[in-house]
Amino acid sequence: MSSADVTVVVVGSCMTDLVSQAPRLPKAGETVHGHKFFIGFGGKGANQCVQASRLGAKTAMVCKLGQDVFGNNYLQNFKDQGVTTDFVSQTGEAATGAASIIVNDQGENAIVIVAGANLLLDVEDLKKASLAISTARVLVCQLEITPAVSLQALKMARNSGVRTIFNPAPAAAELDPEFYSSSDVFCCNESEAELLTGFEVTDEEMAGKAAVVLLSRGCHSVIVTLGVKGCLMVSVQDATPKHIPVGSVPAVDTTGAGDSFVGALAFFMAHVPDLPLEEMARRSNQIAAVSVQAAGTQTSYPSRDALPHELFEAGSQ
Repeated sequence: MSSADVTVVVVGSCMTDLVSQAPRLPKAGETVHGHKFFIGFGGKGANQCVQASRLGAKTAMVCKLGQDVFGNNYLQNFKDQGVTTDFVSQTGEAATGAASIIVNDQGENAIVIVAGANLLLDVEDLKKASLAISTARVLVCQLEITPAVSLQALKMARNSGVRTIFNPAPAAAELDPEFYSSSDVFCCNESEAELLTGFEVTDEEMAGKAAVVLLSRGCHSVIVTLGVKGCLMVSVQDATPKHIPVGSVPAVDTTGAGDSFVGALAFFMAHVPDLPLEEMARRSNQIAAVSVQAAGTQTSYPSRDALPHELFEAGSQ
């Protein structure tokens, strides 16, 4: 697949996930016996890219890995997932990003990340990917790389008429105002919305108020993901908050569910662009709900052939 064929470009992070499953999350200074350990592929950017790819998008990842075994394995993982690796580079100056994850028996998690090589992705890397960024249908960015690089990528895409999704995660209280004006869809979770607005987002009503504030800062649409409660959205066309619920499912592991949602949203924006955003969000909810029913991050992401056919139809439901 050449750069010109790519429909979804993700500029972002790759993390090697070191996952421990335990009955509960340890308190400070406490040692808890776990019952399972595994190594997986993660990082918000890569997760979103892989989910979009599994749904059928022609994806490319723009990222930086270390020249180490984790980096080599990650490069192969992208190839196995059908992700174009033309813009994946490796450096000897830092290790591949890593995330230490603890998951309890209720599917809740606690995560520590060390960004490593992710923070060495720079504007020169974006220039090498400029053709793909400017000709894609959708560009996705987050904050696990240097924020200025994410912002530059969003601007490059917007200047070329490419639709953009910005996921301000991990949350940062101080965000360059241009992130808002460069985002077609500004997609955050409750804690990120809380940090960015100062509102205590404890329910759908407060999430709606936070979303309206974020919208007023210049984005075209805002989606606040609410975990088991689905998501909430507002847009320039309709600033009245709309709650989009999701059916109840038995959660095994919620790690990466938000990235599954964003990756699915990128797929629908690229490949079923005439769907209303509300319907795209509803379908993305359903896909993320499938992901929480299996352990791991990318390993839990459903592929197109494992999902109901009607999720991919052009008509809204």
